Parts: sequence; C-alpha cells; structure tokens
Amino acid sequence: MTNPELRSPALKQLRWATATAAFQIEGSRTADGRGRSIWDDVVETPGAIKDATTADPAADSYRRADDDVALLQGLDVDSYRFGISWVRVQPDGTGPANRAGLDYYDRLVDALLAAGVRPFPTLYHWDLPVALEERGGWLDRDTATRFADYAGLVGDRLGDRVTDWYTINEPAMTTLQGYGIGTLAPLKQLLFGALPTVHHQLLAHALAARALRARGAQGVGIVNNHTQVRPLRDAAEDHQAAAVYDLLHNRIFADPLLGDGYPDLEALGLPPMPVRDGDLELIGSPQDFYGVNFYNPTTVTAAPDGSPLPFDIVPTPGAPTTGFGPDWPIVPEALTGLLVDLKRRYAERMPPVHITENGASFPEPDAADRVQDDERISYLAGHIGAVAAAIEGGVDVREYTVWSLMDNFEWLEGYTQRFGLVHVDFATGERTPKASYDWYRDLIAASRA
Repeated sequence: MTNPELRSPALKQLRWATATAAFQIEGSRTADGRGRSIWDDVVETPGAIKDATTADPAADSYRRADDDVALLQGLDVDSYRFGISWVRVQPDGTGPANRAGLDYYDRLVDALLAAGVRPFPTLYHWDLPVALEERGGWLDRDTATRFADYAGLVGDRLGDRVTDWYTINEPAMTTLQGYGIGTLAPLKQLLFGALPTVHHQLLAHALAARALRARGAQGVGIVNNHTQVRPLRDAAEDHQAAAVYDLLHNRIFADPLLGDGYPDLEALGLPPMPVRDGDLELIGSPQDFYGVNFYNPTTVTAAPDGSPLPFDIVPTPGAPTTGFGPDWPIVPEALTGLLVDLKRRYAERMPPVHITENGASFPEPDAADRVQDDERISYLAGHIGAVAAAIEGGVDVREYTVWSLMDNFEWLEGYTQRFGLVHVDFATGERTPKASYDWYRDLIAASRA
C-alpha cells in the first residue's frame, strides 16, 4: 500500500466486500425450473451481444458456488454482495416459490456463514421475469406489488440467517438505459416516456423493505448508481445541461428516498410521476443504509438544436479511461466530491453509506495463468483513497465493495470486458486470482492491523 490515503485511519471503520450478479455468473439458465427473464430474451436477440455469446455457462457459479466461497474466504472479506435471481425463485414473477431455486441460495448462505462471510443478497439485479414485462414491466405499478411478494418468499426462506438486504440494483440504469434509450434490457426507446419506471422501482423497494422487516431483517437498503455530473464548459447552457442530467441520473432517484419527494419535473416540461396517496411517505421512510455504485463522473454539454434530449454526454477532458474507452473516465476525486455533495444535499436524512460497487474493466487474455492487473490496482487504490477522503470530510461510509469478485458476462458486451479480481476462463470455468486479488486481500488485512 504505497498510496498515503490507504494509510488513513478512516479506512479502519470500513467493512470490506466484493460483489456479483446472478445473471452474470450463474449460468444454468434452464436448470431446476428457472424461468425466463428479460435478459434471456436479449441474449437470444441476433446481434444484441457484442461477441454473440450468451450467459451460459458464464462463470458457472450455479454449479461451482463452493469454489466462489473459497475465493471469498481467501480474501477474508467481511461481506459478499450476491444476486438472487427472481426467475429462479418465482419463474413467472407470480405464484409460489420454486423450491429448487431457493435451495440453491439456501446452500450458498450456509456456505458463506460457515466461511465467516456475511451474506448480503441483492433481490433484483435486472432479471425481470418475461411474464411481467409482457404486462408492462416497470411501467406497470403492479410490478412493484409482485416484487414485494417475491421479497416475502425469499425472506421466509433465508431471513433466519440473512440480516441485511439490498432490494433493487441501479434503478437509474433500468430507467435510463433499459426503457429510455434501449441499451439494456428490455431494449425500449421511450425517452421521457420511461419516467414512470422510476416511481414503480422506488415503490417496489419500499414495499419489499416492509416485507423483509416483517420477517426479521435488521437492515434494508436500495443500491443507486450515482455519478458526479460536470459541465464541459463554464457556460450557462452547459451548467443548465448538467443540472438536467444530474436531476435525471441522481436526484430523481435520491430525492424521494432521502429528501422531500421528487424534484420539480413539470418545470422542465416533463410529466409528473404517477404518485398515489401514501406512496411518498412509504418511499421516504428512514433508510437503514444507502447503497452507492460509482464508476466514473459524467461530463455533459448542451445539446444541439433539434436533439430529443437537452444534453450531450461527452468525454471527460484529460482523464485516462478503462477498457470501455471515453465513456468510462478514471477520476477518483469525483467519488469524494459525489459523496460530500450527497451529505451536503440530504444532511440529517443521509443514512450510513455503503459503496456497493466500484471497479474497472481492462483488456485481459481469455486464458491466463496469472494476470498482473496493475491498472485495476491503481483504479481501486485511487477510489478507496477517495472514500477515505470523504470519511475524513464527514461522510459516514461503512462498507466498500469491489465489482467484481470474478470475471463475468458483461451484459451487451458479452465476455469482452473483464472486471474481476479473479480471472475466469469461460471455456473451462477455471478460476485464477489476479494480482488485484492479492492486493485487496493484503489491504483488508492491513486495515485491521
């Protein structure tokens, strides 16, 4: 640990974790009564996936969960954030639970506890049942009710051992990319017509939190993707564009949870949210903790005349990038700025923060004995240092989570982007820890010394 920030006493208060998502690692998409999700539809759409692959076998974790637990034990992490597949538990999104699906997660929870790792499930990481999407998906309020029912089924089975839960992962990406511009499932291009999905996801979170607490949960939180928004130029039109993007990516999701309801959408010519009596009180009830996924800042400029959106997202000047290129600039101090701004904006309403995803993809070979991923180590060190700076600035951060434990199926990118601390040979399933795995293990040990 050569970075001075990584010797900060602030890091001693952190719990350390790593994360995965069910669809990205499990494989076995037709095994044991699993239903069909919107991402199954996408991977079978010709031309949708960059390398024409599917999520089978991915990392084959449905059959190799013991291998993954051993890797977690080797890291000596405090927690493992893993995804529970809605369609494994409830194949069509309604009705009784699929016993075989719940059995898998039951065994995983027991294995984690035996290894000394706290199980920290995420109930929804984008794998909406197709049957619900056909009824309107997140555009339909009833999906929130169905999600709460699903949460209850999982809580009934695992709640005697799982104390803390994440409900929904990155509702912003589901809204903006899934329903807004069509770069994630379900590949819809509704632009501002996607906005009802914001409210229905936040309502789903609140209803699921209530269901889980009724089953003994000690802590429940949502996981929001946040970005620090920067105007390209110090010009009024770029500042206005940045304010609009900040509202759509950050505030429209955080304000109802941590503030006083939705920001003023009608002032921007946008339709109001489909709010019913009691919704905002339920959504705005105190949060046990608040999950923040952070990868990069976003630089925007005013859009040209005739554009359907009032902003353009552009490369961040002078910033190095990850394997995704200009869309993913590396600016660690943006994480400090974001966290400090969240604390300033929401003040006493701001609960303890968990950094629930942070990581980077860089080009790596498909087969490897050892990956010396110094760029990833540098990225992680910079961002952990940024978390330390935020803590020193008064932000109550309790947990830091690396994305991802292992290489996985990276959505539309297929297997072309690798985020893992552990290399996966997708032809054989072989797992090989990278240099970053050893580095993270050593950092965790040093923080406890």
